[in-house]
Formats: sequence, C-alpha cells, structure tokens
Amino acid sequence: MSLITQYTWGHSKRYNDFSTHFRSIFEGRVQKISVNAGFTCPNRDGSRGVGGCTYCNNKTFQPSYCDLNNILKVQLEEGIAFFSRKYSTMRYLAYFQSYTNTYAPISVLRELYNEALQYPGVIGLVIATRPDCLSDEVLDLLEELSQKCYVMVELGIETIEDRTLERINRGHTWEESVRALTETTRRSIHNCAHLILGLPGENHNNFIEQASVMSSLPVEIIKLHQLQIHTGTAMAHEYALFPDRFHPFSVEEYVNLVVDYLESLNPAIIVERFVSSAPDAMVIAPRWGLKNYEFVAKVEKRLSERDTWQGKFWEKK
Repeated sequence: MSLITQYTWGHSKRYNDFSTHFRSIFEGRVQKISVNAGFTCPNRDGSRGVGGCTYCNNKTFQPSYCDLNNILKVQLEEGIAFFSRKYSTMRYLAYFQSYTNTYAPISVLRELYNEALQYPGVIGLVIATRPDCLSDEVLDLLEELSQKCYVMVELGIETIEDRTLERINRGHTWEESVRALTETTRRSIHNCAHLILGLPGENHNNFIEQASVMSSLPVEIIKLHQLQIHTGTAMAHEYALFPDRFHPFSVEEYVNLVVDYLESLNPAIIVERFVSSAPDAMVIAPRWGLKNYEFVAKVEKRLSERDTWQGKFWEKK
C-alpha cells in the first residue's frame, strides 16, 4: 500500500498539514495579512482581570506596518504591497491578530470586518480571539459573514487545564473553550485552536492527554507552539526570580514531543504550525536560532525515522 493511500488526508506527508489543505480549498495563492484594529482584552481592561496573560507581548508577532497610526486600509495596503511583489495574482485573508478581535460592540465589529472585506484582493477573514469573547451576537455576525466568504476564528485556548489558565492569568475556563469550538462548528464557521506546550506546571503526560482531548472535540485546525519567555512580560519577571518553575525545551526535546503529540492526534485535524518565532532580541528562553521551516524539517525527519504519523495511536471514541 502506498503512503498516499495509507494516510487518510490523501498525500504523502506524515501529518495533515495546513499548506496542502489551504491549496485544496483555494484556487491560486492565498496569504494572511496581519492587521491591528486597536482592540484590547478582557483580562487587561478589568472586565476579567488586569495585566493580560503572563506570557503575552503582542510586539513579538506584530509586523511593523501594523501600527495604530495607520488606519486599517493603510495596513492592508502596505501588507499586500509587500507580498504582491513576488506573486502579483495572490489573494488575501485579513488577519485580525493583535489582542482580542471580537471584543467590541457588534456595530464596531461589523464595520471593521466589512471594511477589510471591501479591500481589493481580500477574500476572507481570520479573526484571533478568546473563547470567552464569542457571544451569540458575535457568532451570529460571523455566521452571516461565513455564508459570503471564508471566515476562520482562531481561538486562544492555550491549555485544557483550568489550573494553568488561572496561573497564567488567562481569564477564561476550559468549559468556555469547549463551547467556542462547539458553537463555531455548529454554525459552519472555520475554527483553529491555538495551544502552548510547556506552560509551567504541565508535563509530558499532560500534553499527550491534551492531544487526546482535543481529538474528541470539533476542532478543524490546530496551531501548536513551544512556550517562549519574552521580554516585557510578567512571565519573564517570574522566570528571572524562579527559573526552576520552568523547563524551556531543547530543540530535540520539543521535536520528540511534537511527534508524540501527533501520534495521539485525530488525523482529521489539520496542523497549521508547530512552533512560534519572535524577534531575537525579545526572546529570553529557549533560544534555538532556528527558522520555522528548519524545525518542520526536523519533525518530518523524526517522523520518518520513527516510521510514525499523525493519528498512529489515536482511537476514535
């Protein structure tokens, strides 16, 4: 039996990768364009807490053109100008990435989303948010938009452990994460679950259990990344005082963890990412010095060496 027929996702990679999936649903090249619409978060403004997540520094993943001095149109213009140099026929998804992008009055959300969709070349939305910021009213709006264009909600779930969510000042519960995944799926809104491996107090057994739990839920896409400790965060301060509370992964440790995680993951779930990256000057630990594609190559090599694949040990409940 060939590898292509062996794997349920229908190609020879040993995991259900996002790039192949994306090419299968869009004709031609499609690129996410990050935008900053000026949102905040309920664990920053006092609604659910103050100070934000202990690990979070939005500057680590925000392109330079995502400046609030630039209106949304200008951010899209500059982002598209950057990518269109290489592929003039590329189309785009407006990626509302910074902070909680459903945390505003419904009239504001409708105006911002429609403004992005009206920009030439933009064919859909990717909206990063928290599980606790998806009211029925917001879900109604996203469902309405998803009937006209591609809409994906990227949910910052981070962990399945309530004790960890409380420890990192996340301000929402695991129960709210389950509801968010269930409701987006029920309404045919694409979803993506964002999870961090390596949060303090969690271990290898917790991570593999997480893979099993996520596999039982209506998850379409998953984004993993290793815990990174960034400058300017509460976690950086804690790490400086109590480094023994943390275990930054070595490259080899994390490669093996990702492979173990994939083995327990439902093969129907699409894997968008294994690692996160940030400007070198903002990373305290771990400092790997690897590009994302170099890490992916290591994972693919290890999968081959172990003759294993996504879902090898997954059992449908």
